[in-house]
This record gives sequence, structure tokens and C-alpha cells, in this order.
Amino acid sequence: MYYLLPMQTLAASDVDPVDPAASAAASARLDGPDWWRTAIGYEIYIRSFYDTNGDGVGDLAGVTAKLDYLHDLGVDVVWLTPFFPSPGHDHGYDVSDYCDIDPQFGTLADFDSMIAAAHARDLRVFIDLVPNHTSSEHRWFTQAIADVASPFRQYYHFRDPAPDGGPPNNWVGHFGGSAWTLDPSGSGQYYLHLFLPEQPDLNWVNPAVLDEFAAVLKFWCERGADGFRIDVAHGLAKDSAYRDNPQVRPITAGMHPTDVFHSFEHCYDLHQAETAEIFRQWRRVVVPYGAVLLGEMDTRDVARFGDYVARRDALDLGFVLKIGLTEWDPAEYIGDLVDFAYAANGGAAWEVSNHDQARAVSRFAESGGGLQDDEVGLRRTLALTTLMVGMDGMTFIYQGEELGLPNAKVVGQTQDPMSARNGGGWGRDVARGAMPWDSSSSNGFTSAEQAWLHTERLPDHLTAEFQLTRPESTWARYRDLIMIRKRFRDAFTVPMRLRLRTDSAMVIERGKLIFVANFGTETFAYSSPHELTVEYESAPGATGAAGAHTGGSSDLLVQPESTVIVRRHV
Repeated sequence: MYYLLPMQTLAASDVDPVDPAASAAASARLDGPDWWRTAIGYEIYIRSFYDTNGDGVGDLAGVTAKLDYLHDLGVDVVWLTPFFPSPGHDHGYDVSDYCDIDPQFGTLADFDSMIAAAHARDLRVFIDLVPNHTSSEHRWFTQAIADVASPFRQYYHFRDPAPDGGPPNNWVGHFGGSAWTLDPSGSGQYYLHLFLPEQPDLNWVNPAVLDEFAAVLKFWCERGADGFRIDVAHGLAKDSAYRDNPQVRPITAGMHPTDVFHSFEHCYDLHQAETAEIFRQWRRVVVPYGAVLLGEMDTRDVARFGDYVARRDALDLGFVLKIGLTEWDPAEYIGDLVDFAYAANGGAAWEVSNHDQARAVSRFAESGGGLQDDEVGLRRTLALTTLMVGMDGMTFIYQGEELGLPNAKVVGQTQDPMSARNGGGWGRDVARGAMPWDSSSSNGFTSAEQAWLHTERLPDHLTAEFQLTRPESTWARYRDLIMIRKRFRDAFTVPMRLRLRTDSAMVIERGKLIFVANFGTETFAYSSPHELTVEYESAPGATGAAGAHTGGSSDLLVQPESTVIVRRHV
């Protein structure tokens, strides 16, 4: 059954595209307060991107060395995972100093050089800020446990035990076990940590914490940061009464920590309305610098998601994480794209995978009968990503996605604490294998004998060296898709119009561009009264060669699990 939704009125007329070969226009720096609405971002997991000093760990100098690669790909924004000093219990998401660089990644001078080199190439840089928790080795926490009368005690959530002497409530951690650990100083109180015990949660009710982070934001803005990806942005505020979360299903022996976590309705430890007010205060700090606030928002409540971004008074953008957490489900994806897009009012950030999730090529590879086919996974990944590029807001690509990488095959020691601390099982290491630059033994990532995460060497056809010189490669297909937003920049500054929606197909207009997505298993026909030019196909032969014309009112036939971008001539 087809569902036609009301069309929005265009705010401005579209313009003809520029020549895609015009490099000056293709790489021009975006301007204006809403520049991010037409931007494409690229996530760099620094540890696995490029190692320049031979210690097996990627570094900031490695980012600088590969900026030309990113510029040639056409992205506008580089998001860097945390590089702050950290004991590494969660690979940098346990921060011990928010205003310095961990020596394994370089120095502040390396950061400054990287920022200058990125800006010289019209690339903006978002840094990954972790405000929900610090490291247990941060000086704030060490002073909090050293002296119960210390003002730093109020930087965290310390609570008396329950009447039975156990944890104050039933909150559980993402990585397993209770979210409460006894104060090691012997005070008898518990402290809160929604992740590892080495990651104590900050108390955002305390104005001093707000002041501390205002200084952190200013520090990085003044060093040239263009924005902040905010880790666990939906989790900062906590219920003031620390009430038990409702349990929605029994917990059984051997249950994975993720399943245990989702056995509760997280209405008191996450998703508190007060969190948006925190970001309203952050905006007052970053607006003078023109910096962008992008939240990691694992918020399934669409209306609540809109509260953070729709009015542009809190976050500018929020990641829609739900899509990147599931296996191939066309009806669910189409519903989420529509619902979140309308709720976000342009403030959605789209992705199919990131460093915390299995890669989309592998998640989408189920081809029937339990068989896994990476070619099927890649086709579906590109079809979904192409439609995302047509949506309001930013689209992000995770490093290696442009090469069509599947999950890494880990052959060495497990590094992900979620898996390592719970006896194995699924973990995030599969998404964190080293970037394959060439066909050498380490795929060109490092000169060390072994990378920090030991994985199987990838075949030549999945390396950047192989794909960069081949016009039919996956890299070239991603570059051409990214260039759509540059060639037709004005089309993405006018409202999106939803033309058609079914359980397996979706059609949207952006100015003169029409995105026709067919996630189904049969050919989909789209009729238009206009002459159309095919500008991009997510898969070869999805409807005919790009640049081909369809005239009159003939149908546009889109092959299964493909998305086609066409341009109407009137």
C-alpha cells in the first residue's frame, strides 16, 4: 500500500548544477550559520586510522598525513574520536584530562598542526567530548574519594547504600553489573557509573561542573575546533530521587550485558528533560565561535529527540543511532527516516555504522538461508546511505565504509572491555580494525610488527591503494555520491518533500533532485511527468547508466535494493 504525505512548499527555487569537474566549486568551504545542513561528515577512529611513529596505534600526525585522501573523497567534516589523556579502560572514553593530548596520539602542537592543515583544505574538525563521565583517575575524582568534605565530592553521584547495604537502586551498567560501586576510600557510600567502574558519572546538577565544561569548550574552540560530537548526550541528567527503573523482562543466567541493560526501561538514569537545558547553556559558550553541537543520541522516543534539536536552542544536531544498530529491515528504516526527519527539523545526523557497532556491510549481508554475502551487504549499505544523503541534516561515513569494509576478523587478544570483561561474545572490535591503506602485511596502517588490535589482513581489493585508481571502485561510488551534495548544493538548502512512502520504497525531492529508493526485492516503477536525468545510482545498472535521460511520463524502473538520484528538467 502506498502512503502519500502532504508536500512542503519550496522556500526557494533550485538552480542548475555546476560542472562536477569544477574542483574549486566542489571543495569550497561551506558558509553561514547552518552550513552543516548540506555537509557530509567522516568519522575517524584515531587508534585505527594511521600510525606514523610505529607503535601500532594511530595518531594525530596520521590524521594530518591523510587529509588529502579525505579532501579528495569530498567530505566536509572530520569527526575525531577522543585523543585526551586516558588510562584506556574504554579506549579514550575514560578521560583523565579534558585539555591535553594523550602522548600515544601526539601533542597539542600536533593537534594545532592538524587543525591548520584541515582548514587549509576546507575541512572542518569535530572533536569527541565525553561529559557523562570522567576517568576514575581524573583529579576531580581522586580528590572526591580522598576527602569526603572536598567540593569535588559533589562533582559525582555519591549515595548511601540501600537498607540492605546494597546499591542505592537497581540501575545497571552498559558493560555489565550494577551501575554502583562502593567508594574505595571506605566511606560506605556508592558512586554511580553507567559504564565501567573506572568511568564515574558526573553530577550535572552541580553548577561547578557546568563551569568546568564551559572552560573546556572554550579551550578547544580557541584552538580551532569547529564542533563537538557529544558522547552519551542523552544521559547527562539523572533522576533527582534516584528511583528504580521499571524492569520489562526477566534477567536470566548468562545474559549478555547489552541484553541485561535493555531489560529495564531507562526512564530515570537516561533521557531526562533537564539534559536539554545543559546544552542550552553550552550553546551560549560555543555560538560566538560558530561551533556546532552534535549529540550522540540513543533516544528512541522521536518527540524527545526533537526536544533536543528541533528549536535549535540546545543541540544543533543529534545522531539517529537506531538505524545503525539493526540488521536489514526496510520498513523499519523508512519509518525511522521519516519520523526522525520531521521531528528534527533539519537537526538529524544520519549514519549506518560507527566505531561502536558492527559494520553495515556485515550487518546487512544476510542473503537468505542463513548465508552471509558481503556483496549483498554492500549493495544495501549504499542504497540506504544514498537515501540518507537526500535527507535533511548531515550524513556521516565511518572510516573504511567508503572502501566497502566488512567486519574485521580479530585474531589476537580481545580489546573491547564490553567483551573482555564478560567472557567473550560479541564486542565492538569488529568495527575497529586498522584502516587498509595498501597491500603490505599490515595493510599500510603501521610499521610495527602488529597493530594495537590484531586482525586478519584484508585483501588487496579492499585497500585504498587499489580502489583510488579504479573508476568503478566502491571508493569512487562514495566519492560520486558525496559530490552530489556539492554539485547541487542549493537543492539541500530548501525543504525536503516526501513524495511517496511504502514499506519498501521511498521517494523524496530536494529541489530538482529526486531520490528514488527501492529497498524491496522486486523492481520498483516511479512515474514522473518530467524529463529526468540519472545523476547517480547506488549500484551499477540500478536503472541505467548515470547521465541517461528518461523522457515524457515513462516509468523510472529501479532495481531491487538500490537508490537512484535523478534530476528533473522543469
